[in-house]
This record gives sequence, structure tokens and C-alpha cells, in this order.
Amino acid sequence: MSADEPRLAVAVVGGLHADARRAAVEEILRTVPGSVALHHDLSAATDSAVHRTVHDATGLLDSGEAPLVNDCACCALREDMVPELLRLAAGGGHQLAVVELWDSVEPQAMAAVIASEGTPLELTGVATVIDPALIVPYLSNGDDLADVGLAAAPTDQRTVADTFARQVEYPTVIAVAEDTTCEEPADDGDHALLTQLTPGARQVRLDEGALGPALLHGFDVEAAAVRQHPACALLPQDSDEHGVSTLVWRRRRPFHPGRLHAALEDLSCAAARSRGRFWLADRPDTLLSWDAAGGALCVESAGPWLAALPDAAWEMVPAERRVAASLDWHPEHGDRCQHLTFTSPGLDRDNLLALLDSCLLTDDESAAGADGWKHLSHTFDELLDPAV
Repeated sequence: MSADEPRLAVAVVGGLHADARRAAVEEILRTVPGSVALHHDLSAATDSAVHRTVHDATGLLDSGEAPLVNDCACCALREDMVPELLRLAAGGGHQLAVVELWDSVEPQAMAAVIASEGTPLELTGVATVIDPALIVPYLSNGDDLADVGLAAAPTDQRTVADTFARQVEYPTVIAVAEDTTCEEPADDGDHALLTQLTPGARQVRLDEGALGPALLHGFDVEAAAVRQHPACALLPQDSDEHGVSTLVWRRRRPFHPGRLHAALEDLSCAAARSRGRFWLADRPDTLLSWDAAGGALCVESAGPWLAALPDAAWEMVPAERRVAASLDWHPEHGDRCQHLTFTSPGLDRDNLLALLDSCLLTDDESAAGADGWKHLSHTFDELLDPAV
């Protein structure tokens, strides 16, 4: 890019808490000269269009409609967002464009779209705005987005809890917006929960004028994706503070598929949020992801363990994953391991530990080896191979 070519810094701001999110955007517009906000309102998408607005600190600059794409409001956002940002960049006069996401839109997908465009757009920050007092209500809300009017497409099957979890865990900046007028404002436990759920993220309080500058330092989309991948995710650390605990459970022995399957309901409800990676004895080559919030658990295949790959295939694996595998490497099992984290107020650590350990293979079962494990119950087939 030449020195004369326009460049537009772009920051993404999201969050389910619409009032707090709007307040954060307004603060950025007030404190960062030359900033402008782009927002797509998906709430009226049933009328076959998404409403777009552009405004700065002085008020509305432009508005319009983006037609639905395949009856998907979120798809319409993707199709319309980049052209609008390019128009703003070409017009000059703006130093920062703030993309304010609609309530249930997750920042990871939108950040990737912006970053893939390249010059003249430069993604410089991603933030989620949250009032800590709302973390427990959001994480305990297992309602489908469609049932609360927040679905982004007719096929949207996400829940409030899992959407909120991904919104909070992806960005490098968390904007803390406390509403002190609430009947139950955030307490020390709420702040401890937020800190434990977002390792590595910088927390910035609204009303201090620091959010805008915090979103101008640059954002690495590839590194952010690595932090979310089950094989090398940046998971919470063991902690116990203000009545909020994070239990980090790591073991080398595989799960017995039958016993784990029988314990899934208790395990998925044991904490406000749990996630990580694990392995089953009857699927020794498959890295499985664990993702639970709102009492609902998602178990999926995340590809093979590196130990199951031929040496020649390692060069095609991202360096970050190879590093993560080397830290977990075992002379017999390679990178196969159990690494689950459970974060919640009032976590019953002792009973949770006992339940998790009871799902592992016994000494005799473990001694049977991979050939013997093939004959164990295949109770996860319905979850992992629904088409079979």
C-alpha cells in the first residue's frame, strides 16, 4: 500500500447486552477522533431486509437496506459489511470504523471476513462488551436463540448460553460495562467469573476512555483461531476466588465410552461453563472437543491426534498445534490426553473430580490395550456419527 492510499482501521465490537454494547460504541466515537460506527440491525430481518446505519459522534450519517441472502440475515451482513467499509475507506476522513455487531452475531466470523479483505482495511481490535452481573444469567440460559427472537437465520440452532460463551472467549479485549442501577449489580464473584473465563484478555472499564485506544493495537485472526481450536485452546487455569472456581482436569488414561456417556448429563450441568479436549478408548485416534454451557453439551470430532498421523503429515499442521502437542507428549500415548476445564460459582470440585475419574478406564481395562478397547460399547456413535 502506498503512502497516498487510504487506510481504514477497523474494530469489531459485539455482545448480547445491547445497551452496554451501544454505550461502548458511543464512548469510542467520543474519544477516538475520526471514528465512525457501522451497524446492521438484524431484528427486522423477517421483513426481507437488514437495516444498515452509519453514524459518528454527531449523529446519523447514512442508512440503507441490505437484502437477505438465502433467507439468512447474518449472510446479508457478511455480503454488505465489507463494501460499506470499503466505501468509508475510499471516502477518506475516517481513522477508525467500528463495526457494531447485532446481539447474537459472533465476532470470530466477522473478524475473519474483514481480515481476509486486506488493504485498505486493517483489523485492529475485537472486543465484547459485558456487564459482569449478567454473566451467570447468560451462561445459564439454555433457550434457543430462535425462541427469544435472536436467531440470525431460519436454521440457527444456537442457544443463548453457547453464543454468549463464544462472544466472550474469542476477543482480546473485554469491555466491562457495569450498570450500578441494577437491583443486583455485579459483585466480586461476577468479576472473578469473568476473569477466569477470559484468560489472556485485557479488561477495560467503560467510562475511563481507554476502550478506543485498546482497539487500535492490531488483531491477529490466525492466532485468535488457534486460541479457540480444541487441540491448542487457551483454556482457563485452576482458580478459586470469591466463591468462583475453575477446575482443570488432566489425565492420560482414556475414557470408558459407556461410563462417560452415562455421566454426560451430570457433567454438563456441573459448571456454568466447561470446555476442552478428550479421548475415548474406542476412538483412540480421534481428538474430541467438549463444549458445554447452559446445561447443554456439544461433543464433536476435531480431527486426529497428532500421534495418529504419519510423520510426513506434521509439516502440514500449524506450528502452534505442534508446540501444544509437544508440551503434552507422552512416550506411550503421544498427545492423547484428557484436558477439560470447569468454571462456575459454587463448583463442587471433589464430587466433580470423583465423577470424572470414575469414567476413565480401570487398570484392567487399560491393560487390554487398543485391541481390547475396540470391543467396548460404542455409545458415542449416535452423537459423533449421526448419519451412520
